[in-house]
Amino acid sequence: MTNSKELQAPINTTLLRKLGWNGSFANQLAGMASAGKNVVRVISVQRSSFLVSDGEREWLCKASGTLLHAEDGGYPVTGDWALVRDAVVYDIIPRKNLLSRGAAGSRGSQTGIASREQAIAANIDTVFIVCGLDRDFNVRRVERYLTLVYNCGLIPVIVLTKCDLHEDPESCCAEVESVAFGVPIVLSSSLDGRGKSEVESHLGSGQTVAMLGSSGAGKSTLANMLYGSDIQTTGAVSESVGKGRHLTTTREMIPMPQGGMLMDNPGIREIAFFEDGQGVEAAFPEIQALAHSCRFSDCTHTVEPGCAVVHAAGAGELDAGRLESYQKMKREMEYLSARQGKSA
Repeated sequence: MTNSKELQAPINTTLLRKLGWNGSFANQLAGMASAGKNVVRVISVQRSSFLVSDGEREWLCKASGTLLHAEDGGYPVTGDWALVRDAVVYDIIPRKNLLSRGAAGSRGSQTGIASREQAIAANIDTVFIVCGLDRDFNVRRVERYLTLVYNCGLIPVIVLTKCDLHEDPESCCAEVESVAFGVPIVLSSSLDGRGKSEVESHLGSGQTVAMLGSSGAGKSTLANMLYGSDIQTTGAVSESVGKGRHLTTTREMIPMPQGGMLMDNPGIREIAFFEDGQGVEAAFPEIQALAHSCRFSDCTHTVEPGCAVVHAAGAGELDAGRLESYQKMKREMEYLSARQGKSA
């Protein structure tokens, strides 16, 4: 009987490390049948094919019949490590994480909750939450992005772009600091390169970073600044409606000169959740701390007597808008949990 080690195909780890390969993925590969197959990383997912790379060259592949009908997240997404042969993707190496959200346009009319999952990227080390200091700036949206990222078990960094367009960018930074406890926040400008070195510190060799943000937030401009030349098309925000245009239409990972991989994303208009998790608790730690003083252990922080959270909001010790944001997302998560339980 052939053991798993005999089935492993030789791989060039030096080249793969440039794409983010490490010992954890190597251990996962050891238990897979990889005879005659190459290890690659999925650089982008197109309509009916995948652009993959082995660290030296890139080529297009199709999915095997098994993957075309894969369930439970088995279909490859950008960032996946895969096994290919003859331009066909046969299997994906188990992921260390998955950045996903509720698919746009799939919200139920009554609940407002997404009914389908949209996988954004796999095997991510850091997520840049990109927010422009123009009409895009909104701390409530930042809270939802943080909850989404924490729900996926990922590490966020907030990048406030276009700081040259704001008369007092430091005040915006302070406002974000008040809702993003312990999260690195970078003020950035493509005009003078402000914030470039701080952002680059997360793009070292073997690191993979995904960017999230609405259209016109400055993701592509940030990518161009970090790369040192124009690799992504950029455009101005519409003066009439204050919204950006969807210039980035695919999710593609780009090898960066700093040594890491950067993935741009089409702008997100709906920050919808798909699975219940610990994202709300992680994004609102001060509310979690206050909850320990509530009279009831299962307090919903709405109408219960002896609620320390509601009391703090009434006394001005907790921002009322932040509590409202927390309660809204908590209701969404509770619905998701109930739906998952019913499905099970």
